[in-house]
Amino acid sequence: MEDKIFTISVYSENNVGLLNRISGIFLKRHINILSLNVSESEIENVSRFIIVVSTTEKWVQNIVGQIEKQIEVIKAFYHTDEETIFLENALFKIASNLLFDEKQIQNIIKDSQSTIVTVSRDFFVISKSGRRSEIEELYEKFKPFGIMQFVRSGRISVSKEKMEISTLLESFK
Repeated sequence: MEDKIFTISVYSENNVGLLNRISGIFLKRHINILSLNVSESEIENVSRFIIVVSTTEKWVQNIVGQIEKQIEVIKAFYHTDEETIFLENALFKIASNLLFDEKQIQNIIKDSQSTIVTVSRDFFVISKSGRRSEIEELYEKFKPFGIMQFVRSGRISVSKEKMEISTLLESFK
């Protein structure tokens, strides 16, 4: 089996220490987490972890099984890239004078379908949502002009197929 990118979705109660225990599952197996995002889910009082890893399907099945053994975890799923719709978000902070002095900067912003979030005397901030490759491409275009600050979120995703988590939770009521 060859390594592939998998997105693991974990629905859980939001308790202290769970993130540490989940990351320990990956640490024990020497599997690097490529991206991690935790947020509220579509279900009230339930958090959703989105964890991206590169491994074999056998290992991801094993990991999901171990994650589900955690008391606070309600259900965990894994999907391939083909089974999900996903994006990342990035913010670029760049010196303000470049926005007005370098026509190429304006073209890069327009061509990349980025958004100017704020402009101040000293800097402006650009937001870009998209695939990792699109954000990396934009980074490379801005790099020669000087990036004051850069941050990229972890992957956020939804599955293409219906996830039965809501039905599962209804059975507990």
